[in-house]
Amino acid sequence: MPDVAAQSLVDRRAAIAGIGAGLLGLVAPQPALSFQKVDPPMTWFALAARAGSDGPRPTIKVGDAFHDLHDAAAVHGFAAVAGDVTTIIRDWEARREGLFGLARALADASGQALPAPRLLTPFEPRRIFGAASNFIEHAEEMQTKLAAKADSEPYIFLKTVESVVGPDETVIVPPQVSRPDWEVELGVVLGRAGKNVAVGEAHELIAGYTIVNDVSARDRTRRTDFPFSHDWFRGKSFDTFTPLGPVFVPRDCLGDPHDIRLGLSVNEASMQDGNTSEMIFNIYEQIAYLSTILELRAGDVIASGTPAGVGMGRGVFLKDGDVMRAWVAGVGELVNPVSAPHLPRGAA
Repeated sequence: MPDVAAQSLVDRRAAIAGIGAGLLGLVAPQPALSFQKVDPPMTWFALAARAGSDGPRPTIKVGDAFHDLHDAAAVHGFAAVAGDVTTIIRDWEARREGLFGLARALADASGQALPAPRLLTPFEPRRIFGAASNFIEHAEEMQTKLAAKADSEPYIFLKTVESVVGPDETVIVPPQVSRPDWEVELGVVLGRAGKNVAVGEAHELIAGYTIVNDVSARDRTRRTDFPFSHDWFRGKSFDTFTPLGPVFVPRDCLGDPHDIRLGLSVNEASMQDGNTSEMIFNIYEQIAYLSTILELRAGDVIASGTPAGVGMGRGVFLKDGDVMRAWVAGVGELVNPVSAPHLPRGAA
């Protein structure tokens, strides 16, 4: 990283420690953030599911080449690690080393790769947790008033597993929604159970990462018919409102999860372009917080927050025929078209 960029990252993390103080006129000393040291990069690979004649087929991607996971594992002597990706993630601790061995073997081999496959949802999350207003500039664009970090905790909500769709699947906006919005997020995939986990140990629960697009109905997250002003369930969990994929990338292949660029475009126009260094509560803090409420399980996914640039902040929203392209450096791109016949036609 260039020196200027490195200093910018340090300055940003220092600013995050005092989040809320500037917004509310408060002055409160904040402890420095602790970022867990991660393992050095290893052979990069990803797991995916592709469409096959007999249904979804588990697939491994090494570099730019896709291979059938079952066939490759059998050829290279790693049959014990094969299975569908959901099963692998929920049994991550037992299969992790074998999968890295298979990836190394495939990287060194000259075998025939698959033609470009049609990818499906890579795995089925056990549960989906979402972090709200967890990037400084996003909180500002949403006019969210935040307390000083030392006086606060992460705000986490649930999205239904049934709302998940995969790459190239259509996000269907129901007729009662008039302001559908986008939110690119780094999806943190857990591979180990944990309860009351310390921040310094939270890294060990992570199996890897994916992309989550937290599609949100902005006009349905607020209510006036009850004394409770927000309705996160109604605004976040419509069918198809959680695009996820296109692949699962192991933790060790991505490096520091708090220095990853991510963004989203609509009809090729850039809307979001941020970095996970902008998080208010880092991923380890989110895991530790959640684990005080319930036991986290392998297969759980945490959508860890979105950077600035959502439609609500811009005063524009998704239209019929729009195409969203969410991306995370080191993971890939997640593309989803939008169907909203009751809304104006987009530019796609």
